[in-house]
Amino acid sequence: MPKVGMEPVRRKALVDAALRVIGDHGSLAVTMSDIARQAGVSPALAHHYFGSKEQLLIETIRSLLRQLRSDTVAALKAARTPRARLSAVIRVSFHADQFAPETIAAWLAFYAEAQRSEETRRFLVIYARRLRSNLLANLKVLLPDDAAERIAEGAAAMIDGLYIRQSLKSAPIGIEASIALTEDYLTTQLRGFGR
Repeated sequence: MPKVGMEPVRRKALVDAALRVIGDHGSLAVTMSDIARQAGVSPALAHHYFGSKEQLLIETIRSLLRQLRSDTVAALKAARTPRARLSAVIRVSFHADQFAPETIAAWLAFYAEAQRSEETRRFLVIYARRLRSNLLANLKVLLPDDAAERIAEGAAAMIDGLYIRQSLKSAPIGIEASIALTEDYLTTQLRGFGR
């Protein structure tokens, strides 16, 4: 049986640790030592695998995007109709993994960092384009293009807004409530076109 190298395991452990540490701190103002300690490795090993904290943080956001993309692709494949695919995109956006407190805190920290970092901004633009594209592709099957674009923008804004509101510990909106609100918006909009 071939032996699997430790590098992928340790790299993943460091990315997972970065996510937890960022979530705990609520910002990217963490050190490589903080992350290495959480992962149970030395700071030198963390530097060996990623070179710098910035590269580790970029890999962390890439990891979040890969997971979101993988979940979305699987959900879309399982859905049979354009309306079911819209519901799949909504459900994935509020999936329990995405709603974990440390994940929400990390996403918000990355949004704040995007004001200063072109690379971080680029990754967040990729996320926004994917969400819009997934909504728009299915809405265009059901509606005229201009209406599909308007409703896709509204649904994406609602998803992002509800996600951000989840970070407000004083008034959290749960997963099922977030899904229901977004579904209600889509249903109302589609009903206006007899759908």
